[in-house]
Amino acid sequence: MNVWKWLTTPDPSSKYTTGKIGRIAARFFLFLVVVTLIQSLLAATPLRPYAASWWGSALVVFALYIPFARILILDTPGANRQAQSFGRGAAAKPSASAVRRKERNRFAGVRKGPPGGGRGGRR
Repeated sequence: MNVWKWLTTPDPSSKYTTGKIGRIAARFFLFLVVVTLIQSLLAATPLRPYAASWWGSALVVFALYIPFARILILDTPGANRQAQSFGRGAAAKPSASAVRRKERNRFAGVRKGPPGGGRGGRR
């Protein structure tokens, strides 16, 4: 199996298994390696005094967390619920608001019948 595919696909099990914990640890380790590499590259430039400060390091970490965020939160419980709601297939049951909207718009633009509920006028 491709390593990148293994890292970027969420684990389907709902519990924390050893495989899921391994994936989370591998993603976190990859993030740490990239941050350390960027920090060391910045230390070789004239930006060294800024990169060596606490706020410079925090800025680099936050700037790199933005692209890594999707990968890092793949196996968290909240991310699983969100991924399931976006990935619904055609066989999924529509939401209650969608059913109400469909029923409300069912007769939109249709002319009403005569008064009395279709019995031919007043009695």
